[in-house]
Amino acid sequence: MFSTSSQRKFWTFNDESELARHREKHNLEFIAKHGHHIDEYQRYNFFLSPDEERLLLKQYELHLKEFCKRFAPPMPKGVVGTAFHYFKRFYLYNSSMDYHPKEILATCVYLACKVEEFNVSIGQFVANIKGDREKASDIILNNELLLMQQLNYHLTIHNPFRPVEGFLIDIKTRCSTLANPERLRGGIDEFLEKVFLTDACLLYAPSQIALAAVLHAASKEQENLDSYVTDMLFRDAGSDKLAILIEAVRKIRSMVKMVESPARERVRIIEKKLDRCRNQENNPDSEIYKRRMRELLDEDDMPHTGSTRMSLDTSGISQVLSPSIS
Repeated sequence: MFSTSSQRKFWTFNDESELARHREKHNLEFIAKHGHHIDEYQRYNFFLSPDEERLLLKQYELHLKEFCKRFAPPMPKGVVGTAFHYFKRFYLYNSSMDYHPKEILATCVYLACKVEEFNVSIGQFVANIKGDREKASDIILNNELLLMQQLNYHLTIHNPFRPVEGFLIDIKTRCSTLANPERLRGGIDEFLEKVFLTDACLLYAPSQIALAAVLHAASKEQENLDSYVTDMLFRDAGSDKLAILIEAVRKIRSMVKMVESPARERVRIIEKKLDRCRNQENNPDSEIYKRRMRELLDEDDMPHTGSTRMSLDTSGISQVLSPSIS
């Protein structure tokens, strides 16, 4: 249950300002570590600001959505939701300057496939990625343990999809004023697709997000479910709890209304800036990374043919996940 889950205990936060503080903290820590030798003006122009990081990650969330939508075989909704959770969690405690989002993104989706028991092999997975699939496979597998560690091995995700089904069953059973509740599904799916482009999953319970989706869909169909919520669904909840729920639903719907795509030109500028300031120790294209991989392989007495694969670039993932970014 969500109420006793690691998601509720460790990954549900008080408000958006708390999330912003976490992101700013790790942005500043990266800059302090890697920019101590230059002055403040140079740091400002060389490194990404917290706002630039956030804009960049919003763009990669759009790439994540599109990648999952095009995936073959068709990907279950639960996998998509779980991948979004992993991606958002990872970048609460890590800077995109330390780990490039194009490399973490694919790993989040691959790990989500495993956890949600959507059985695709690494070969089947990278078949959805344009370019050199062997390169893409190496990057994903090399990052998988890192991702699990950064998630503190809290891999079970409670998504809003099951609560949605519960609400629809209950509406069919007890809400006679709404004809054919199935017609709400289109609006619900549209809402949930957008909600993962917000921070709602880090702030609210899956049932609250599900209810917001149902009420949004009903509103689109010019239906009013207020009496169902107050007189049936939460009749015995008490006025205080009901007020908290109503406010949560209002905020979730407001967050979804605010979703918009970042300006492409702005993202291109940030991408170029990231190419210069990213941590080269975690860049598979860099000589530092390649040398470290060779040293690790030598220590383990592994054949040097393996190091060639480990040092290859990430263009395969880049082509499919960020087609609009040069």
